[in-house]
Amino acid sequence: MVQLVQLNTTPRGTPGSGYMTEERLMFQQMARDFTNNEVTPIANMLDPEQGDIPRELIDKMGELGFFGILIPEELGGLGLGGFEYCLVAEELARGWMSVASIIARGNSFYRSIQGTEEEKRRKTELMAQGQYLGAAALSEPQTGSDLSSVACRARRDGDDWVVTGNKYWCTFADGADFISVLCRIDDPDADPDAHPKTTSVTIEKPRGELPQGCSGSPIPKIGYFGWKTWELSFDETRVPAPPIEKSSGRGWQAAAAGLELARAHTAARSIGLAQAALDHAAEYAKERVQFGQPISDFQAIRFKIATMATEIEAARQLMYHTCAKIDAGEPAKTETSMCKYFASEMSERVTSEALQILGGAGYTTLHPIERYWRDARLTKIFEGTSEIQQRIISDQLLGKPTRR
Repeated sequence: MVQLVQLNTTPRGTPGSGYMTEERLMFQQMARDFTNNEVTPIANMLDPEQGDIPRELIDKMGELGFFGILIPEELGGLGLGGFEYCLVAEELARGWMSVASIIARGNSFYRSIQGTEEEKRRKTELMAQGQYLGAAALSEPQTGSDLSSVACRARRDGDDWVVTGNKYWCTFADGADFISVLCRIDDPDADPDAHPKTTSVTIEKPRGELPQGCSGSPIPKIGYFGWKTWELSFDETRVPAPPIEKSSGRGWQAAAAGLELARAHTAARSIGLAQAALDHAAEYAKERVQFGQPISDFQAIRFKIATMATEIEAARQLMYHTCAKIDAGEPAKTETSMCKYFASEMSERVTSEALQILGGAGYTTLHPIERYWRDARLTKIFEGTSEIQQRIISDQLLGKPTRR
């Protein structure tokens, strides 16, 4: 039986912080209440058995508008910015990081919907409600950080794309309504010495299944439960290509351009995990008695908690600053990398320290600390590893290194 511990729900951020307006505070509180009442109990029950996010929970999130935070109001969304998007993600991650992640399957995909204007409007409205969600197939068994080297190929055959190749790390491939597959364009007339052109091919499919002509198997993960992450194999998978489509051949550049907000989103998830771990560890420390007093009275524990809280707030304020720049349309490449790098590294440290405060109890599934710890470790890898972020930051500060 999972032991439930009441988390500290004291609001973080005030209007005087310069970022948190009354409207944002209300939106944040709504997401926090939803997490406490709906997400955390389900996560505590399903994560230990590696269960999937229930469809009923996704539908409730759709009703609250979580999948349409970034979608314009005229298309059925809330018409808000990256700041609000990350506020919600932080709160949802306090319950289950997978739930904080799934909102990207709407917010980050609406601009890539294909079809006629009428079709795009209809699908976007469904997306804002959580009823038309996507999955992204970018990485491959031999391609991760270097998306320009994808080997999965797409060739035109009449009005269709024909996709062949393997993809790796495609989360939600089964539960999504479509998969966006990054492919190298197989063009027999292309210059063999030129840089290969790439495009994203949208493959619609029945929810709960893989596309026809595609096989796959779930990858055995150590965390990030709530949904499955797949290895996929496309074998002459035929996909209708919209007649109006004109591929720029710069699919991987478009995918990389969308990473700025995605990295801020990862920072938000990292902060949410760390905050949840701190809240739980602080409550435990006040209740756990050793040597005749609560362990929260011991300086070693108090200083750990002080350091953890400081690092979390530093990451949060960096995230706020980064989101403000993104929403203002200002260049934020360096800030998003700094934000993602600092928050993810912080999250692993803080969740590990929280587990240490619980001692042996933290190394059990009776407390959610181990879930936060496992999921925090992943944030240093996806959306660009910590090393990739360091490379981006150092290139911005020093210029790219001289190649010999």
